[in-house]
Amino acid sequence: MDALLIEPLEPFTASVLVPGSKSLSNRALVLAALAQGRSELSGVLFSDDSRAMMDGLVALGYGLEIDEEAATVAVEGRGRPPAAEAELFCGNAGTAMRFLAALCCLGAGSYRLDGIQRMRERPIGELVDQLRVLGADIAYEGEEGFPPLRIEGAPLDLESVRLKIGTTLSSQYVSALLQIGPYLPEGLEVEMVGEEITSLPYLKMTLKLMRQFRVKSEAHRGYRALIVPKKRYRAQKMAIEPDASNASYFLAAAAVVPGSRCTVEGLGSNSVQGDMRFCELLGRMGCEVDQHLDRTTVWRPDDGRKLRGLSVDLNAMPDMAQTLAVVALFAEGPTTIANVGNLRVKETDRMEALRVELTKLGASVGVVGDDLTIRPPESGRITPAAIDTYDDHRMAMAFAVAGLAQPGVTINDPGCVNKTFPRFFEVLETLRG
Repeated sequence: MDALLIEPLEPFTASVLVPGSKSLSNRALVLAALAQGRSELSGVLFSDDSRAMMDGLVALGYGLEIDEEAATVAVEGRGRPPAAEAELFCGNAGTAMRFLAALCCLGAGSYRLDGIQRMRERPIGELVDQLRVLGADIAYEGEEGFPPLRIEGAPLDLESVRLKIGTTLSSQYVSALLQIGPYLPEGLEVEMVGEEITSLPYLKMTLKLMRQFRVKSEAHRGYRALIVPKKRYRAQKMAIEPDASNASYFLAAAAVVPGSRCTVEGLGSNSVQGDMRFCELLGRMGCEVDQHLDRTTVWRPDDGRKLRGLSVDLNAMPDMAQTLAVVALFAEGPTTIANVGNLRVKETDRMEALRVELTKLGASVGVVGDDLTIRPPESGRITPAAIDTYDDHRMAMAFAVAGLAQPGVTINDPGCVNKTFPRFFEVLETLRG
């Protein structure tokens, strides 16, 4: 399908269950592969990104038993990569490229990692530099600092090392290092020396999963000093919780359609995903939020009051920037999304993509440094437009929310949602009852 017209919703009450978290799925797959024994993962996300990870692990010689219909994967943990050589194609999956690159550095073979053209434009130099400090032999086959990569040689064999890491473009670089830390001869110490820690909730998620696989790290000084012990992961049975990032679109739908209520099942106050704080932002804008351990409900009172614009630093949850930007179209007053410069190195340059597409809908958009300010259309009505998605799943899903509130929004290339949520538009239709 080349394009999809989004039909507006009447006020609705709905309960939805979204697929498993991409971030949790790909981390759990790596840890299970390194662990001793057979791990059984349930609720696993099956999408372009998670398949890239699974394919990469199989190419590296790990045993996976995959049941897509049941959303389960059994992984025979084999420690360091068994394969003597492997070609890994990561598509545009950042987690797969970064996590697999670090994993390959534990192997004793020859490994090549590549992806689509956009992946070749996404920087990986900050991770490669740190892996080289650990002793890895990594070469760039194209432009310096970008995939494709060639990783050669024996496993890391330094006696001990302390990495000093500044403010990174992506928290995934640090997560990749932490995940392999237990398999270094003396473990790993990481000192975060930058002004801030990028997307800290994702680092906390990584450390929590490592604990679930029986490797407990020490975190000091607000996670600025991390100590990973030399140890082996142990196989686990683990249920992957639903994806909080993908849940945001349904909560946002309730926010932009007055009189609506949406409950996301399986995600509540005990979630390990930082993006669940998005519902707090909706509360600040004027929605009601009811959160329990295993579910979250957002509803928009139909009392004539508009949503309120807000100013928020989203460095800790940058994947929520697009969702919030679309909700801002229907607010009173401007909304400023600050400290999100890393949007420029995501699946597309999301900062520029948001500027262009929000402007099509009638908003006034300003970009100053790493901050984005959205002023909604003066008329209170969005301008009908065809939204380009730039092969970015989050552009498609976020802007679909705009079409639920007012008519005239068409999503170009809706199939790009296959990256993390292949059935997104089907689930979206369930809001119509």
